[in-house]
Amino acid sequence: MNYNKNNNLLGWLCAIVATIVYVMTAERSTSWWDCGEFIASAYKLQIVHQPGAPLFLMLQNLFSNFAFGDLSKIAFWMNVGSAVSSGLTILFLFWTITALAKKILVPRNGEVSTAQMITIMGAGLVGALGYAFTDTFWYSAVESEVYAMSSLCTAVVFWAILKWEARADEPDADRWLIFIAYVMGLSIGVHLLNLLVIPAMALVIYFRKKDKPDTKGALTSLLIGVIVLGLILWGIIQYLIKFAAFLDLFFVNSLSLPFGSGVTVFAVAVVAVIVYLLYYSVKNNKPLLNTIVLSATFIILGYSSFSMIMVRAKANPTLNNSDPDNVFAFLSYLNREQYGDEPLFKGPYFDSKASELVEGANSYRKDADKYVVAEKSYKYKYDRETVFPRIYSNREGHVQYYREYLNIPEGQQATFSDNLKFFFSYQIGHMYGRYLLWNFAGRQNDQQGHGSFTEGNWISGIKAIDNMHVGGQDVLPESAKQDPSRNTYFFLPLILGILGAFWHFGKNQKDAGVVGLLFFFTGLAIVLYLNQNPLQPRERDYAYAGSFYAFAIWMGLGVVAIADFLTKKVNAKTAASVATVVGLLGAPVILIAQNWDDHDRSEKLIARDLAKNYLESCAPNAILFTYGDNDTYPLWYAQEVENIRPDIRVVNLSLLSADWYMRQMKQKVNEADALPITIDDSKFVKGVRNVMYYQDAQIPGNIDLNLIVQLLTSDNPENQVRIQGEKLENFLPTKNFQLKVDRQAVIANKVVPQAWEGSIADTLTWTYNKNYVSRAELAIMDILANNNWKRPIYFATTVPEDNYMGLDKYLVSEGFALRLMPLATAADAADKRVLVNSEALYNNITKKYTWGNMANSKFLDPESYRMIGLISGTIYGTSVRSLFAEGKNKEAQEVLNSLYNNMPKKVYRMADVYSYAEIIDGLYKVGETQKANEIVTRNLKYMKENLAYYQAIAQSKSLNAEYQNVGFALQALERYKPILSAAKQQKLLQEVETLDASTRQHYLGNSQ
Repeated sequence: MNYNKNNNLLGWLCAIVATIVYVMTAERSTSWWDCGEFIASAYKLQIVHQPGAPLFLMLQNLFSNFAFGDLSKIAFWMNVGSAVSSGLTILFLFWTITALAKKILVPRNGEVSTAQMITIMGAGLVGALGYAFTDTFWYSAVESEVYAMSSLCTAVVFWAILKWEARADEPDADRWLIFIAYVMGLSIGVHLLNLLVIPAMALVIYFRKKDKPDTKGALTSLLIGVIVLGLILWGIIQYLIKFAAFLDLFFVNSLSLPFGSGVTVFAVAVVAVIVYLLYYSVKNNKPLLNTIVLSATFIILGYSSFSMIMVRAKANPTLNNSDPDNVFAFLSYLNREQYGDEPLFKGPYFDSKASELVEGANSYRKDADKYVVAEKSYKYKYDRETVFPRIYSNREGHVQYYREYLNIPEGQQATFSDNLKFFFSYQIGHMYGRYLLWNFAGRQNDQQGHGSFTEGNWISGIKAIDNMHVGGQDVLPESAKQDPSRNTYFFLPLILGILGAFWHFGKNQKDAGVVGLLFFFTGLAIVLYLNQNPLQPRERDYAYAGSFYAFAIWMGLGVVAIADFLTKKVNAKTAASVATVVGLLGAPVILIAQNWDDHDRSEKLIARDLAKNYLESCAPNAILFTYGDNDTYPLWYAQEVENIRPDIRVVNLSLLSADWYMRQMKQKVNEADALPITIDDSKFVKGVRNVMYYQDAQIPGNIDLNLIVQLLTSDNPENQVRIQGEKLENFLPTKNFQLKVDRQAVIANKVVPQAWEGSIADTLTWTYNKNYVSRAELAIMDILANNNWKRPIYFATTVPEDNYMGLDKYLVSEGFALRLMPLATAADAADKRVLVNSEALYNNITKKYTWGNMANSKFLDPESYRMIGLISGTIYGTSVRSLFAEGKNKEAQEVLNSLYNNMPKKVYRMADVYSYAEIIDGLYKVGETQKANEIVTRNLKYMKENLAYYQAIAQSKSLNAEYQNVGFALQALERYKPILSAAKQQKLLQEVETLDASTRQHYLGNSQ
């Protein structure tokens, strides 16, 4: 009783401490990346991106009720939902560690001595609290993402299998296996990572049931575990739906029955088979069959949370990704068809050439009264293929990265040796080992690392080791030393974990092997499966949190290892106490002390405020084109949850090429009218006009956009060409477009400022900038052709120029968005100049924009400080330049002071230094000399320290490694010279000249 009482109390204490810390450090609103989509979708029970997380959304919806109607608090309470899930994960981790430690130290049904109690509880405290404050887990614990709840599912399942093991001889012990199956089924509605525990559980069951286990039996049970994992991943999750889909296809197309009839019959058949098998197993006394069938039943029952997706898709909510309202659309949604897949067992090298196009399976869509073949899948065969392909991507930037990383000269073919080198060095070393060491050794900074010596590496805090690892640590810049994201643990948590692992394998190979399997399948097995290509859009450490969880078990058992060693020197009670104190100092204490400052998000609201700024840049009832996750998801949150500017229709160009999204854009949502798309739905359904290619028809002059849309949507064979045999497809016959302008409509709808009305063009003419037209471009063409300037049209400043379709010269900056205006005095696109509506931009900056407490936040995450360059250069810089050009110096001074007051007083990256040069010039012009000097001095100090650092790296490593940062520095220095000279800042100018000369002599004078 004493043991159980202490075990429960300390376990809950760990959970409460962790949860309190998470709530204190949680972001007060939405975060970047998927959080905005998840919060918006959870609040209104909508459909997120594939493959969905319905259970997560429903549970987070419960937490939203704690906001009690305060819309601004909903995101925070959903972040609290993640904090609670993470705290409960720590609870089950504690109980898992103590169970494993007790199993070795205390004979079954034996008494627990005081020394053993201290050792076991100490192990639990160190492992659980240590993991609680690791970099990756803490990051996910304070935002509304699926990984916190997914970790909880993993923790519960692993704890439950140990509970079963301890009670396996009891008559009702198998209820724990049924419970595990149910939790796993539920976890599918959160994330699939939880299923990777199955192979480890298979070993637990084998070792417990087999009196004399052997290697062959263990390997067989492991194989069975992998098969069960496959059966759930493909058999239950995918093929249950696939069988239902094709049975529905037969019932609808062949028997002319209603949609859903085949699904209903299949569901009844599944239930009937389950009932019969349960009846048969009971009647014939087959307990194993009974347990298997019950487990499968409860997995399916848990998996049934996905019914929410089809139910809500039928309701057609605002966010309805993929619109999975029928069984084939749902199957596509589950299979993540939107994202494609990577080759795993066989595939090309990055420099292989496609030699053949191979036809694959049919893809179906729902029509009026039957299912029809929408399209066929196709795959390329290549002239050179390899087993286990790791360097396969030929996407933009990837080929050059492979060659540079692997030192493959241009023109030389990649080899299988290069393939393996990339796997071990990059995929295992850089994309897994680096993350492991972030959590248990230390982290250089949170800048995304692609292999350079100054960005995102692991470090330890031990100078000699770090010198060898990243180079130049003896001249480490002060800015780097003070960086909150620089965390050094001196290998202490790692050493604890390694000690625990060795001790565990020495004392109980079976249990250690189980933990090792958990470590492998949630770590290296994911590396094998993901087969990541280079230049990922962000760091991916969150995918391996389960592996770090397994290592934390060994970190806790490191206390037992130390106590075991010390008992040879001192009495057992003293040894246990000392080991616990050493463990607490070596893991939880150092981790929370180092990690608090860069995991405390309680001070900033940047993602939410910048989303508001995007929306407030637009006139009423506007159409705003966005492109990526971070200029879309926070905007969805702002509109759907906080009801900020619901009159604006946000259109994500990455999704607009999908038929379901284009169809949804034709519907009114919230207060935003439908887009003026006139193309009939039947003309862009799945498989129809996916992509139309440019074929020059030698048409002279510019063609009216209406005619282009008519040609692209025409079903007349005379307006089509044959591709892939006999298939007829539309094509783009010219790139020279024009659009007649209704001057009165432009004036009536206040499209241009009143002062610019004399510059309204009669016709817009431009050259289309792509060799194809997807649904996205087709939709934009149709909108332009039919809008007649009734609704304002904007592109977010973060949209790549390629997506402007050649309209660059007609886009006018009004802040975070560029407005399409029919002006005869259009900007020169070749010079990359952008027209500026300075009055609108000034009003936005001074009256509408908010900055998420950037100036006062002690820490900014990478995406937030990446925005500093956009804000200071593109938003403020553009405004100041245009105000000066118009002689509005007073307004320029107000804008400059706004920037100085609202932007951080710290330099985060060399790119930020470069973006401030124009601001410095402006401050000198309006007489704000002290502020200008402060920025110059701050930036020069940053550059001097970092250039010395790069020089030290260059001497020991490679000049090429930090070339981009040096380039930013040289550009900034060049821009500083005329500014300081004009402002008569001779002392600062002399510093710049000296630094510039020494930098050029070192870098540009070197042949590298």
